Amino acid sequence: MSGIRRQRGIRATLLAAPLTIGLLGTSAAPAGAAPVSDRHLRSAPSLTCRGVGVDPDARVRHRAEILIDAPLSTVWKLQTDVEGWPAWQPPVTAAERLDHGPLRKGSAFRWTTPVPPNPTPARSLEITSTIEQLNTRSCIRWTGPAVGEGLHIDGVHVWNFTATRGGVRVTTEETHTGPQVDADVPTATALLRQGLEAWLADLKATAEARATAEAGAGARAGA
Repeated sequence: MSGIRRQRGIRATLLAAPLTIGLLGTSAAPAGAAPVSDRHLRSAPSLTCRGVGVDPDARVRHRAEILIDAPLSTVWKLQTDVEGWPAWQPPVTAAERLDHGPLRKGSAFRWTTPVPPNPTPARSLEITSTIEQLNTRSCIRWTGPAVGEGLHIDGVHVWNFTATRGGVRVTTEETHTGPQVDADVPTATALLRQGLEAWLADLKATAEARATAEAGAGARAGA
């Protein structure tokens, strides 16, 4: 699902639309936070969560990956605390859970993001996402529409989290379908890529800063 740059025509519309959290604009990644090369990802099998993946028929899709130097528990908490997203993802202007308790299969949440001037009357998008599959600290898969006045995009988003010697490898894959994105697949795909990489960069920067702060607090408490 970083600021959203003003662009013309469908490019502006699509820029605001990448759903999970491709929806999160295209600001530059913080120094040292860029996702790893996706060369090997292009030929890798699609991501799954509990055996289910993205939309196999979607023409707009992208997969990205990043290494985060933070505990898996920290990364997972940030990603699943939906109502906390606006604090570290500027394009998420509001987010609310539609149920209570830990994020789980069947959980739903609604979130919004502004849309720059574009050919449709839409000035914001409202996304209602539903968790279809989840394995704690391992994977999440959600689906849902992004809806604005005269604009509709359906997305499927899969996240995988893997503890490594250096922290956590986060891999994500998303597909989009809908009249606007299907009308210009190359542009939609490029903008989805930018949105996913911005989300990963924000997640990395926030998780690493939180891990550093928590480590410092722990060291002071033990002194």
